[in-house]
Amino acid sequence: MAPSDPRKEIRRKVAEGDMTWLLGKAGELHGHFCPFVALGVKAAVLAHERLGSSTEGIDEDLLAIVEVNNCFSDGVQLVTGCTFGNNALIYRDLGKNALTLARRDGRGVRVSIRPDYPRSMSASIPGSESLFERFIVRREKGTPQEMEHFKEVWEELSFLQIEAPAEKQFHIEDVQVSLPERSPILPSVICSRCGESVMESHARLQEGKPVCLDCLGESYFLLQGRGIAVAGMTASPH
Repeated sequence: MAPSDPRKEIRRKVAEGDMTWLLGKAGELHGHFCPFVALGVKAAVLAHERLGSSTEGIDEDLLAIVEVNNCFSDGVQLVTGCTFGNNALIYRDLGKNALTLARRDGRGVRVSIRPDYPRSMSASIPGSESLFERFIVRREKGTPQEMEHFKEVWEELSFLQIEAPAEKQFHIEDVQVSLPERSPILPSVICSRCGESVMESHARLQEGKPVCLDCLGESYFLLQGRGIAVAGMTASPH
């Protein structure tokens, strides 16, 4: 039987400040352990503590604003419960490892990774930076033994972030932010070409009938590894 409150244990661990347990859960979401997932977890817990927040993003009473679409953001989503799917995660495409956690009244806390910290973090395990450059940046294929070693080093480095002094890792400040109104529930229409359901706001009328952006070949925003881009198709795949 499914739990009626699936995030009850996560909320309890956030309240207790049990970041080791939370990093374990974040690893399930992210797919592996990563130092920046750990930093996202820690940043979110620290923001919760400073904001004095007991709410989550499920009802948009709490919103998380992230400025990068990397591993850091997965740690944030796990701790805060703010996700793209529940409309409580806002993405600013600035390429900064930073989180702003804010209440509906606009009172927030911004936590950013200090610019000098990543290098000193890597120095805590000699050779970890070169392993990252080899297997992540250059995407080299190592032997099974080499890849297992990298996985072990990366996991060790991840859990070390929980114990490291927060003042060396983060800059934390109170901020006042302007937040968007709560997300509306939009009706859907059926595209007259492909027959698929599409949000009314993302359809266009052509000869009085709704047509989706895909079928029209119109441009749309695409969030990908490099950030937000404008994409479009010249022909419908349907």
